[in-house]
Amino acid sequence: MSSINIRPGTPEDVPQVHDMICELADYERALEEVKTTPEQLTLDGFGDHPAYYLIVADAGEELAGMMLYFYRYSTWKGKIIFLEDFYVRPAYRRQGLGEQLFQALAQKAEAENAPRIFWQVLDWNEAAIGFYKKLGATIDPAWHNGILEREDYQKLLHTPS
Repeated sequence: MSSINIRPGTPEDVPQVHDMICELADYERALEEVKTTPEQLTLDGFGDHPAYYLIVADAGEELAGMMLYFYRYSTWKGKIIFLEDFYVRPAYRRQGLGEQLFQALAQKAEAENAPRIFWQVLDWNEAAIGFYKKLGATIDPAWHNGILEREDYQKLLHTPS
């Protein structure tokens, strides 16, 4: 574990980050939902106005894990960090790497004066839920996700009121 470096992600990391996004989506039984490309991720994350940020676990020849996050605004709490994806490759699990990545994100939240780190977890992912609870997280069963896909909001735009 001592040879793993936790650091901000760079454009050079994007191909491996995209691979991990696909690995995570496959685990979540939704690989067909991944529409981003490495090129799109590079454009969106490393331009003048990044849409997201990365923290990676660099094991030298490969990335061992990653966190992709962005800032969201809560009218009740202020600026919060939304953790979109968190993934540790199977060969690197159970070595404390996930906790190290969360510590790096917590340091970012502290430096940014963000009162909350927020993420979602599938209700069937008991291993992840157990990990998050071990960190001290609350898993809120009361909120449901609202999603309006492009084809849905386009219908809304073209439906007379």
